[in-house]
Amino acid sequence: MKKPLKILVIRLGALGDFVQSFYPFAAIRKHHINDHITLLTTSPFAELAQQSPWFNQVVLDHKPHLLNIIGFLKLKKLLQGYDLVYDLQTSRRSTRYFCLAGRPLWSGIAKKSPYFHNNPNRNNMHTLDRQKDQLQYAGIQQFPEPDLSWFMDKNVAIDLPRPYAILVPGCSIKRLEKRWPVEHYAEIAQLCMQRGVHPVLAGGAAELELGQQIKIRCPQIFSLIGQTTLLQLGAVMTHAQFALGNDTGLMHIAAMVGCPSVVLFSSASNPSLTAPQGKSVKILYQADLTDLSVKKVAQELNWVH
Repeated sequence: MKKPLKILVIRLGALGDFVQSFYPFAAIRKHHINDHITLLTTSPFAELAQQSPWFNQVVLDHKPHLLNIIGFLKLKKLLQGYDLVYDLQTSRRSTRYFCLAGRPLWSGIAKKSPYFHNNPNRNNMHTLDRQKDQLQYAGIQQFPEPDLSWFMDKNVAIDLPRPYAILVPGCSIKRLEKRWPVEHYAEIAQLCMQRGVHPVLAGGAAELELGQQIKIRCPQIFSLIGQTTLLQLGAVMTHAQFALGNDTGLMHIAAMVGCPSVVLFSSASNPSLTAPQGKSVKILYQADLTDLSVKKVAQELNWVH
């Protein structure tokens, strides 16, 4: 009997990128059905990875500084001993891991690696297309739809009044230009109430103040901000009437689980490269999101303001 290969997959974040990598995760698992697959990731995504059907083991990259010799030695030990590595992060940092890992068979952008993804157009491709192309360079040809039954488990859902809609008003604090004004989200929340749909806020703890600002304008709104795991949000979004939000990771979750979604993009990012994918996803682009009216967004939600 053939000895199972030891496979390492590298995907460190951010959330939207991690969720879009569900597709290559599933493809790698199918291609290496009998092999032992380890994921190297960061702590925010460990629970998702552990619950998924794609990995035998999950290990954490604490991203030690170059001067942190002990941390770097620990990382080097984590990276070594694999027969094949799929670097889905393809950042400068993860590419340096090729040498730390002892130059194994490597799929990524390390120029001396056996499966160097040297497509000159890679930086102009959508994340999903780029990763699919990278894996094809490494010999993977089958790309199944990822099994998401684990991500939509009713047992982890939070009890919410139905019907409800999810509003995602936040995004990275470093990219405030990607945020639609909070007062507009409050107006959408009020429209929800008028139509018998309960508005629900979702986001991380860093967006608590945003949630409070919206709640002042719409006291009936229900907030899950800072109160859920990503796994719980996946289940919650499965049953939502729709999700509305900025270009941020949680909207990738909504799209992934099939929730009808409207995602707002500004000139800060290019939807042709990073937009959530799905049959029920609408992309609204406005160079400056302060110019995007509530009426326009409501129309995309099949409402007339």
